[in-house]
Amino acid sequence: MGPEHVAYGMRSSYGLPYVTPDLVNAWERGTVAPTSPELTALAGVLWCSPGELIGAPRTLREHRMVRGTAPEDVARAIGMDLTAYLHMEETGEWRGTERQSTALADLLGLSLPELVVVTGREARLTELLHDAVATRWQAYVRPTAKLLSLDRRLLEDVLQEMHLDYQGRMSAGLSWANGTAATDAGDSGRDYLDRITDHFWSLVRRAATY
Repeated sequence: MGPEHVAYGMRSSYGLPYVTPDLVNAWERGTVAPTSPELTALAGVLWCSPGELIGAPRTLREHRMVRGTAPEDVARAIGMDLTAYLHMEETGEWRGTERQSTALADLLGLSLPELVVVTGREARLTELLHDAVATRWQAYVRPTAKLLSLDRRLLEDVLQEMHLDYQGRMSAGLSWANGTAATDAGDSGRDYLDRITDHFWSLVRRAATY
């Protein structure tokens, strides 16, 4: 199907008269994201589920649509006004309580890393982890535990290991002679910081299994 066929199907079968081939092309390129009604209609025209179009969900709206749950059902299950919930979906700014966050995770089957992302806490977590590996990790156990509601002893083990790993990479760059080795060490340190949340969750999962 070409973009013109998709646009025609959405106009004629789903009552979206403004959908044009150019808009469909924009969705394909990723320059514009379809709204919930548009995504549902697009899936219908393409004979698939919204979840298949989304792939790996990142936002709260995407997780809800992959599960096939209506926003009204989410709002009711977590004890929140529908308008307030929809506003949080659109803005990406989660303002629910800890109890509502837990209910949301249970309803949508969110892992802790996914919950951190959809509730807008990933940027703060990244900031805490950067500071923990670069300075005194002990000072960041408490704020990280509070942010994630994780066991303090588990966090102590994880942050200490990350600190030692990162400092070892940076020390290698200082102790080696100038040249390729030092450059490689610096690149390794930057790459570690770029992927720091991935390292963190990997260590948390490993520690939780012991």
